[in-house]
Amino acid sequence: MSGSPRDPWASMGARTPARIALGRTGVSLPTHEVLSFALAHAQARDAVHARVDWAALAQRLQALGLATIEAGSEARDRAVYLRRPDLGRRFAGASRESIEAAAEKASCDLAIVIGDGLSATAVAAHAPALVEALLPHVARLGLKLGPVVLAEGARVALGDEAGALLGARLVAVLIGERPGLSAADSLSVYLTYEPRPGRTDAERNCISNVRPGGLAPSAAAATLAWLIEAACALRATGVRLKDMRDADALDADDAGADAQNKLR
Repeated sequence: MSGSPRDPWASMGARTPARIALGRTGVSLPTHEVLSFALAHAQARDAVHARVDWAALAQRLQALGLATIEAGSEARDRAVYLRRPDLGRRFAGASRESIEAAAEKASCDLAIVIGDGLSATAVAAHAPALVEALLPHVARLGLKLGPVVLAEGARVALGDEAGALLGARLVAVLIGERPGLSAADSLSVYLTYEPRPGRTDAERNCISNVRPGGLAPSAAAATLAWLIEAACALRATGVRLKDMRDADALDADDAGADAQNKLR
C-alpha cells in the first residue's frame, strides 16, 4: 500500500478537461469548483448570444486578398435563430440577391462560408487563421475561390444555398460549435460536394474541435485540403468519403519496408 496514490482519481483528473475528481468540502463541491462551473456556464452563454464583428472579420480576410460578402439568414435576430433552426438554413431575400450578383461575375471551384452558428467567440478567434492556413493548399490544388460569404444567423445547411448560388463545386462552412462547459470557442468545418438546398448531413464531412487544446487551424486546413482533393476525385463527400490519410501513410511505410527488404 505504500506506493498507492492517496486519491486514484487525481492522476485521471490531470489528464482531461472533463469535470472529474473535483473533491468535496463536507457534502458539497469545493467553492473554487462551483465558481469554475459558473464561469464556464457564463462563457458558454456569452458565446451563443454574442455577435460577430463582421466588419473586423471582413477586413482581416480582405487583407489576405479575399473578396467578402456580408449576408444574413431569415432568422432576423438571435431569439428567432435559437427557436427556428429552419430559418437559419435560408438566406434573407436581399442577401440572396447580393450573392447572385457576385455569382454573375465568375463561377468558382470552392466557396467558403463563415457562419456564426452557436459560438461567435469561435468564429472571431479561429476562422481567419484557418482560412489563411488553407490558402496555400487552395493554390497548390489549383482551385478558384469565390467570395467568402460572412453569414449571420447561420446554420450549416445555409452553405448549400450559398454554394449553389455561387455555382461552386464544393462549399466549406466554417461555423461556431455549440459551446460546452470545457470549451466555448470550438469551431467546426463542414465540406459538401456539389452543394444545393436539400443536401443532408450524410452528404458532408465534418472537421470539429478547432481550438487551442483541440485541433490547430493549420492542422484543420491540411485535413480540409486532403478532403477537398479526395472529394474532387471521388465526386462526393459524406459517408462515401473516408479520411484515409493514416491508411495511406501505412501503405507508404509498407512499400518502403518492401523496397528495403528487396535490397537486402
